[in-house]
Amino acid sequence: MKEKTPVLVRYRYLFSLLVSVLLAFGIGAIILAASGFAPLQAYGAMLRGAFDSARHVGDLLEYAMVLCICGLACVLGARVGIFNVGGEGQLLLGAIFACQIGIWLDGMSPWLVIPLAALGAMAVGAAYAFIPGVLKVKVKVNEVITTIMLNTIAAFLCQYLAKGPWKNANKNLVAATSQLNADYWFGKLIPRSNLTTAVFAAAVIAFLVWYVMQKTSKGFEMKIVGQNPRFAFFSGIKTDRLVLICMLISGAMCGLVGMFRVYGVEHLYKSSVSNDYYFEAIMVAMIASYQPVAVILLSLFFAILKIGAQGMELIGIPSQIYLILQTVIIFFMAAESGIMASIDAAAQRRRAKAAAQQRQKEAQA
Repeated sequence: MKEKTPVLVRYRYLFSLLVSVLLAFGIGAIILAASGFAPLQAYGAMLRGAFDSARHVGDLLEYAMVLCICGLACVLGARVGIFNVGGEGQLLLGAIFACQIGIWLDGMSPWLVIPLAALGAMAVGAAYAFIPGVLKVKVKVNEVITTIMLNTIAAFLCQYLAKGPWKNANKNLVAATSQLNADYWFGKLIPRSNLTTAVFAAAVIAFLVWYVMQKTSKGFEMKIVGQNPRFAFFSGIKTDRLVLICMLISGAMCGLVGMFRVYGVEHLYKSSVSNDYYFEAIMVAMIASYQPVAVILLSLFFAILKIGAQGMELIGIPSQIYLILQTVIIFFMAAESGIMASIDAAAQRRRAKAAAQQRQKEAQA
C-alpha cells in the first residue's frame, strides 16, 4: 500500500519554508546592518564562499552528504515514533572501529578491507542503537534519555581507546589512532576538497530510504506505527519488531557515516571526525518535518550556509554572525507551520470580508 501526499500539501509546505527563509534573511540583514556590515555584500560573500571554487563545492557536497544520511537516520526512527538522539555516539563508534579494522588488516586487499570496515561500522552502530531501542519497546524507558547518556559513554570510550590501547605511536597526537594505509582511502572526486567516492554510496542509501518510506507498504506501516501504535498493533502490524528494525538501521547508517569520515577525510580516528554533525542533522530532520526529500534539500541548504561562512570571514565578518544567522533561520523554519496558519487566517478573513460585502451589495440591489 502506497502513501499519497496531496500535491497542495507539498506546495503549501514548500511555500511556507520559502517564506521562513526570506524572513530569516531579512532578520539577518537587520543584524548585519546593526553590526556595521552591508547585508548584500555579506550574503554575496557567503555565496562566493560556497561556490567560488571547485574545492568549496566539494566540501559543500561532502558536508551535505553527512547531514543528509544522519538526518535520514533520524527520520527512520521518528517515522515509527522513536527519537534516536544517540546518532553522535553511533557515528563515533562506527568511525573508530572501522578505522581499527583497517589497521588490523593492514596489507590486505582494499576490496576486502573496505567492505569489512563498512560492515563493522554498521554493526557497532546498530548494536549501540539496539540498547535504547529494546529498552523502549520492552520496558518503556524514554529513548531520549538513554540515547543522550549513551552518547556520553561512547565519546568517553572512543577517547579512552584513542588515548590508550589504540593510540597512535606519534606522541604529538594526543588522542588519535594510527593512520590508515593510503590504499584504503576513498578516491577524491574534486582535488583538495573533502568530497570522495563515498558520496555515491550515500546517494544510494538516500534513494533506498526514500523509496522504502514513500513507495512501499512497509513505509506505510511505519507511518501508522508512528501515528497510532495502538491501532497499528490491533491491525496486525508487529509494532515492536518494526521499531527495533528501524532503530537498528538508523544506528547502522550513523556508524557508516563515521566510516565515511575516516576513510574519506580524516584517514585516522580523532575527535574531529565529528563536530556534532548528528545534532545538526536532527535540526535538519525536524525542520523538514521528517520528509526524506526535504531532508536532502535542507542538507544542501545548510551546507551552503556552513561553507559560505568562510567567504564571509574573508571580508571581516566574524563567524559569530554566521551562527546568529543560522539560529534565526532555524527558528523561522521551525515555525513554518505557525507562519502558514497566520497566512491561512488572513486569507479566511479576506474571503469573509469579500463575502459580506457581496451580500451587502445584493441586499441593496
